Amino acid sequence: MFVSDWMTGKVFSVSPDDRISVAAHLSKEKKIKHIPVVKGEKIKGILSDKDIVEFVPSRAKTLNVCELDDLLEKTKVKDIMKKDVIVSGPDTPVEEAAMIMHDKRIGCLPVVERSKLVGIISDRDIFRVLVDITGVRHRGHRIYLPLKDSPGSLQEVSAIIRKHGFRLQSILTSYGEVKKGYRKLVIRLKGSGNFTAMKSELEGTSLGVKIKKG
Repeated sequence: MFVSDWMTGKVFSVSPDDRISVAAHLSKEKKIKHIPVVKGEKIKGILSDKDIVEFVPSRAKTLNVCELDDLLEKTKVKDIMKKDVIVSGPDTPVEEAAMIMHDKRIGCLPVVERSKLVGIISDRDIFRVLVDITGVRHRGHRIYLPLKDSPGSLQEVSAIIRKHGFRLQSILTSYGEVKKGYRKLVIRLKGSGNFTAMKSELEGTSLGVKIKKG
């Protein structure tokens, strides 16, 4: 799966010379947290609802309401936008986009193709990806187990699952917080086989197995 599969293609944007009040109204009306700042077709910056919120209180203590409204009308987007924008391409694997957002602690990536803004992918989209790849909406039994990271180990587990009348719906792997030479698996199943027999056999093959009936 790629960023293009999950990004929002219809992007609401502002220009660097737009007033802050325009951006604030757009954020509230469209219920969006991140607004790309575009000049022509090229991205020049990014403005978040947090940037706007933080801009106002810093001045609210010294200005009255009329003065604050006047400031919002006079201040331009380019005065408070983030200028160093990290972007993604539409063909970037979605998991790489998620890693960049996590590591850089940012809530979105504008998507750029041939220097043109073509979309935006946000943390909300990444949540949608997680829900989709886990198959959680389709329910089914969930198996968690630590597994030796060696050739054929997964095949042994899947053989037990199929033997009792189930099929694999999704498989997720993690190497975090597990001893060397092992990995953690989360498997979601489809089918209506013999749950009790499968559970018993799997629990006998590995310590730490946790099985939730769907």
